[in-house]
Amino acid sequence: MFSSIIKRDGRTQSFYESKITDAIAKCLHAVGEEDRQRAVELMLEVIKKIKLQYQEDNFTVENIQDMVETVLIEQGLVKAAKAYILYRENRSRLREARSELMNAVSEILQETNRDNANVGNSPSAKVLQISEIASKNYYLKRMLPEKEAAAHINGDIYIHDLSWYGKTLTCLQIPLDKLLREGFNNGHGYIRPPRGIKTAASLAAIILQSNQNDMHGGQSFAYFDRDMAVYVELEKIKQEKFILQTLDRLGLSADEEKIKILAKEHTKEETFQAMEGFIYNLNTMHSRAGAQVPFSSINIGTDTTEAGRMVIECFLLAYEKGLGKGESPLFPNICFKLKEDVNYEEGDPNYDLFKLSMRVACKRLFPSYSFLDSSFNKPYRSEEVAYMGCRTRVISNRNGPEVTNSRGNLSFTTINLPRIGIRARKDISLFLKYLDEVFNLCVEQLLTRYNVQKNLKVKDFPFLMGQKLYLDSDDLSFNDPIEKAIRHGTLTVGFIGLAECLVALMGRHHGESADAQAFGIVIVSHLRRRCDEAVKKYNLNFTLLATPAEQLSGKFTKLDIERYGVIPGVTDKEWYTNSFHVPVEFRISALEKISIEGVYHKLCNAGHISYVELQSAPENNLEAFEALIKAMAEADMGYAAINFPVDICTNCGLSGVINEDVCPKCGGGSISRVRRITGYLSSLDRFNDSKLAEIRHRQIHQKFN
Repeated sequence: MFSSIIKRDGRTQSFYESKITDAIAKCLHAVGEEDRQRAVELMLEVIKKIKLQYQEDNFTVENIQDMVETVLIEQGLVKAAKAYILYRENRSRLREARSELMNAVSEILQETNRDNANVGNSPSAKVLQISEIASKNYYLKRMLPEKEAAAHINGDIYIHDLSWYGKTLTCLQIPLDKLLREGFNNGHGYIRPPRGIKTAASLAAIILQSNQNDMHGGQSFAYFDRDMAVYVELEKIKQEKFILQTLDRLGLSADEEKIKILAKEHTKEETFQAMEGFIYNLNTMHSRAGAQVPFSSINIGTDTTEAGRMVIECFLLAYEKGLGKGESPLFPNICFKLKEDVNYEEGDPNYDLFKLSMRVACKRLFPSYSFLDSSFNKPYRSEEVAYMGCRTRVISNRNGPEVTNSRGNLSFTTINLPRIGIRARKDISLFLKYLDEVFNLCVEQLLTRYNVQKNLKVKDFPFLMGQKLYLDSDDLSFNDPIEKAIRHGTLTVGFIGLAECLVALMGRHHGESADAQAFGIVIVSHLRRRCDEAVKKYNLNFTLLATPAEQLSGKFTKLDIERYGVIPGVTDKEWYTNSFHVPVEFRISALEKISIEGVYHKLCNAGHISYVELQSAPENNLEAFEALIKAMAEADMGYAAINFPVDICTNCGLSGVINEDVCPKCGGGSISRVRRITGYLSSLDRFNDSKLAEIRHRQIHQKFN
C-alpha cells in the first residue's frame, strides 16, 4: 500500500485514502447522491489504477485527481465528473490566489510598493497595502464577472482603486459652509459651529480627514475662500469686542476708526495663524487609512470681499512660508480660480492676489490654475466650477442640479489605448471597432460596480452620508441604501497613452504630425460621444477623464511588452504618456505644447490637466510666468500648472535647484526633491520606477514663442 504522496510544492506528505473518498463524496453530493459506500467503491477503483501505473510512492496530487476524473467518467457518472472538474478548478483558483497573495505580502513586508506616492514605509503603511492586496484578490477572484476581471488582469482596461471596489466611493467636493454653519458629528460627539477663524480652520482640517476615512480618493473644498470668510468676519467682531472690553477695563477710550484698524490687524494675524495651522495639519496628520495624509485640495481666488481676500492672501503667504524648516508643503493641492473681471487683468479687484499666487507658485509649485472662462466652464458662471485632486471636475448632472458642491466621482476605469492601436495594425476602421468593444466593456464594468455601490447603506458611511454631505442624502435613514444620493455622482471612463496609440496607428504622435493630432481629436471626441450616449441610455453621469496615471503607466507598458515585444515609439520605454499629453521626452516649445493639448480639455469633462516644464522657477520673471498661464487660458484649457524642480535642504531650508547631493549653504546631505506627479506633489523617493524614468526623460520647454 502507498504511504506517501508528492504535493504541488514538491513536499512529500502521508497518503490517506480517505481524502480521495471525501472528494468523491462531495461530487456525488453535488449531483444529488448521498452514498458514502459508492464513494468508497470509486476510491478503490482509483487505487487500482494507481497501482497499475505507479510502483512506488512517486505520484503527485495532480496524478490522483486525473485518476478520479477518469474513474468517474468510466463509471458513467458524467455529472459527478463535471462537478469534480469544477471543484478542482475552484481549488486551483484558491491556491493560485493564496500563492499570489503570500508572494505580494512577502514583498510588502520588505518594502511597501510605490504605486501611490502618498504611502510611506511605516508599519501601518505595510498593513494597509497587505489589506489592499487581499481585497484585490477577493474582488478579482470572487466578485467581478469573469470577463471584467480578465480584462483588468490582461491589461485591456484598468479598474482603479480595486481594493476599495465594493465598499466606498472615490471623491467629494465637501460642502464646508454647511458643516461649519450647522456643526457636525465625526463619531465621538457633536462639534458646534465655530466662532472664529482659528477654530474654523481647525475644523476644516478635521472635516477633510473625517471624510477621507469614508472614501478612497481626494477630498476638496470648492469655495474655501468664501466659506472661511464668514469666520474672518466673526473674528473681526470678536477682536473689536475684545479691544473695547480691554479699554473699558483700563478706563481708556479710543477713536472708533482706530479700533477697527487695530481689530483688522489682529484679525489678519489670527487668519494667518489659522491658515498656517490648517496647512500643518494637512501635512502631518496621517488619518487616511492610518498610513497617509488626506488627498486634499482647496479652490480659492474669486471671493472679492474684504474677508475673502484676507483668507486668500493669508493662505498663500502661509503656504509660501512653508513648514517648520521651510520645507514645501505637499498638501493641500491649491487650485487658484482665474476669472475675467475678478482677478485676470490689471485693475480687477483680485488681480493683486493672482500676482501673489504666481510668486508662491514660483517657489512651491502650487497653486495650479483653473480657468472659469473656458468654453466648457463659462456656462456655469452662476455656480463656479471647481477642480479637485489631480484633475477631477464635477458639474453637469443628469439627475439633479448642475452643482459642484456635495458631489464627486463614484469610480473610474481606464482604457489602454496603445494596445488597441497595436492590435489594429494601422487599420483605422478596425481600431474604432476595437475601441468601441473596450469602451462597452468599461461601461459594463462601471455599471457592475455602481450596482454594488448603490446598495451600500448610510451606516457604511458614518461621516459622508451620516452627516448628509452628499447631494440628496438629507432624508436618508441609517439603514437606507445610498442610491438616491450617488446617482448624482459620476461614472468615468478614462484613457492613457494617446501618443503611443497614434504612433502605433500612424507612425507619429500628435506633437510630431498635424494628421496625427487630427486623428487624436477624432479618438477622444469619439470616446466623449460614447460617454454622452451612455448618459442618455442609463440616466447616469458617464463622463470622460484624462486619466492620472501614476502607477498605471508602467503596468500597462509591462504587459504590452510581454505580449507584443518592444515596438519603437510605443513600448520602448518604461511608461505610457499620461492621457492626451505630448510625450514628456519630445522637444517642443511651451506654446506649441499648450496649443496641441488645449483642444482636448473640453472633451474630457470628468477632468483634465496640462503642464509646461521649466528648467527652474521664473521667480525673477513673473511676466513670463503670467504669459504662460494666459496662453493656457487662451488655448481653452480648464486646468493647468507649470513644473520645475523644487529642491529643499531639510537642515537649513534652502530651496531652489540643488544639483549636488549636499546643500551648498550648510553642507547638509538631506535634500528633499519635490516634483509634481499626476497633479499632486511628492518627493522623488516616493515615486515608482516608471514615474522616476519619466521624470528623467522630461524635456524643458524653453521657448515661449
